Amino acid sequence: MPIMRVKEIRDMPSEERMKRLNELRTELLRLKTMVKAGGAIENPARIRVLRKTIAQILTIEHEQKLGIETQKTEGKRKK
Repeated sequence: MPIMRVKEIRDMPSEERMKRLNELRTELLRLKTMVKAGGAIENPARIRVLRKTIAQILTIEHEQKLGIETQKTEGKRKK
């Protein structure tokens, strides 16, 4: 289950995205520290979801910085 959907990330202002990015990075660091210390975390898959969400935020931020428009498909892929 995603933490944030791409549409939600795109609709956020840049400042709010950066704030959320810092929160996610802090949580990821905390979870990684717990794993390194030998502790068991409740949901190990959460690390992967956090990394993916951080990458999505950074990608969208970079796209907007470069002024890249994203194309939306109609739901069907071309073969």
